[in-house]
Amino acid sequence: MGAEEWVLVSFVLFILVLVYYKIPAKIAEALDNRAAKIKAELDEARRLKEDAQAILADYQRKRQEAEKEAEEIVAQARRETELMAEETRKSLSEMVERRTKLAEDKISRAEEQALDEVRTRAVDVAIGAARDLLAEKTKGGTSAALIEKSIEDLRAKFN
Repeated sequence: MGAEEWVLVSFVLFILVLVYYKIPAKIAEALDNRAAKIKAELDEARRLKEDAQAILADYQRKRQEAEKEAEEIVAQARRETELMAEETRKSLSEMVERRTKLAEDKISRAEEQALDEVRTRAVDVAIGAARDLLAEKTKGGTSAALIEKSIEDLRAKFN
């Protein structure tokens, strides 16, 4: 036998030994186990990716809701600020009107008081002048009493 035949015989014996010890089945089983493990890892990765996408979508939804709520809060604050500003303007206007009315009333009372004082002073001056004039024209005892009574009557009517 030649070298080539010995190689063939050795190769066949090697294959038979491998088949006898069930090496191809063990290799196939190891490859199947490895494929199953890779498939399980891929399924786990797919599940984790779906979970991450769900969580991302949830956070994006929550962020949008938070932004919307923040916008609503800002809008509400603006409305309240405008309302408060309007109320402040209104109350300030009312206060100015009240103070203006009070000042006008005070001025009116002062005018009335001044007019009353002027009238009283004018009556006193007129009465004094009348007394002096009548006293000068009538120099007698009875006429003095009559003049004083008339002056008192005039003073009571004008005051």
